[in-house]
Amino acid sequence: MRKQSSGQTFRITGARQGLTEDVRGRQRRYVISMGVRTVAVLLTVVLWNVERPVAIATLVLGMALPYIAVVIANAGRENVPSLPKTFVAGPSRPMLTPGPTDGTSDSVPERPAAGTSASDSDLG
Repeated sequence: MRKQSSGQTFRITGARQGLTEDVRGRQRRYVISMGVRTVAVLLTVVLWNVERPVAIATLVLGMALPYIAVVIANAGRENVPSLPKTFVAGPSRPMLTPGPTDGTSDSVPERPAAGTSASDSDLG
């Protein structure tokens, strides 16, 4: 038989990924970028005398990719657009509504402050 909960429900669907997984993913992206850079530099050497425009394009790629890879690797953890709430809100209780505003309320007239008389409060 199930225990009845006290009404608080935890939600974990919007939780961030762990720090270890985040670092591993950034390292993987950096290694892949450096592998592409190595291939681009090797293609530059091979194609320099064969197809010069392609060799220049691979040279530019090989020069720009380290900067891009470092920026991507050091970007840090992704920001969650909105942090998840810890608790799922339960049904809300109805709020008391204000009394009538037409001047017919059963309000008690204000009393003078302690230590003053009614004539003192009328002077000031």
